[in-house]
Amino acid sequence: MDVSMAVWVLTILGLCALIAVDFFIGGRKPHEVSLKEAGTWTVVWILLAVAFGVGLFVFGNAQASGEFFAGYVTEKSLSVDNLFVFVLIMTKFAVPSIYQQRVLMVGVLIALVLRAIFIAMGAAIVSTFSWVFFIFGAFLIWTAWKLIKEARAGEEDEEYEENRFLKLVERRFPSTEDYRGTKLVVVENGKRLITPMLIVMLAIGSTDVLFALDSIPAIFGLTQDPYIVFTANAFALMGLRQLYFLIGGLLKKLVHLAYGLSIILGFIGVKLVLHALHETGVHVPVISIPVSLAVIGGVLVVTTATSLWASKKQSEAEAEKSDGDNGDNGDNGGQDRQHESLPS
Repeated sequence: MDVSMAVWVLTILGLCALIAVDFFIGGRKPHEVSLKEAGTWTVVWILLAVAFGVGLFVFGNAQASGEFFAGYVTEKSLSVDNLFVFVLIMTKFAVPSIYQQRVLMVGVLIALVLRAIFIAMGAAIVSTFSWVFFIFGAFLIWTAWKLIKEARAGEEDEEYEENRFLKLVERRFPSTEDYRGTKLVVVENGKRLITPMLIVMLAIGSTDVLFALDSIPAIFGLTQDPYIVFTANAFALMGLRQLYFLIGGLLKKLVHLAYGLSIILGFIGVKLVLHALHETGVHVPVISIPVSLAVIGGVLVVTTATSLWASKKQSEAEAEKSDGDNGDNGDNGGQDRQHESLPS
């Protein structure tokens, strides 16, 4: 889809306006986010994404609209993996609950800017070297295999490890011991100090770079249009903050998430390889956008359903075990009391 510079500018201005409205209505004053507030804003961002996709269909074409929805759903599903790390970061830096919304808002904005840079670089590479799709496809297939391997091994990240960039910042710039409201920099005894608020914002933003290494090649496997790639990423990321508060407590119940994401990444990896072969003149079947949407949506539905079912069964088993242990302790206690009551 040919997009003029004017459309690019209007789109970016529109996204900035939406972010500003989100900030002044929901994020300006530090507060604990309720489930109702998080749910409302999550629905709002999803509806905005749907409206944008419909707009692409009306003012563009069905192909562009389908690619946007496929890219949006893929990025949204992959972004759920970010939430696990966000929880670890919030725990590591002991972020007060009233400041978590501000941290996520700025952190996600940093991530969006960094992703825009990656998307621009990716678009330039893809348009110049068609063989790069082989590399992207192989990388996604390898990532899918790695996810399955880690899931089967039961590996979990129980503690957040700071990256090199964050360690450099903490080493070069002295910081305060505690939070100073929403301030990022303060002056004490004539010295300028950064606060933990700034550090955790940088942690959120810089950590997303690692996830972008998976998600950017994945969406380029669905569309090579940089406009669609950027807008799909933008809408997926901008609703991530509210999603954190909405399903943060449910993340541990998505026990099969890694398997679902691995299937999606593997599928897109195969799609990329087939596309690369097709571009080199090899006659191979090309996976259409409707098929991609069906596969991605189906995998997410099945993964969510089986995860909740498995989590429910596990909870029931633990409850039965706990009741059994309590019953055994009660029986032993009764027997002990009977022995004590017997005459010597």
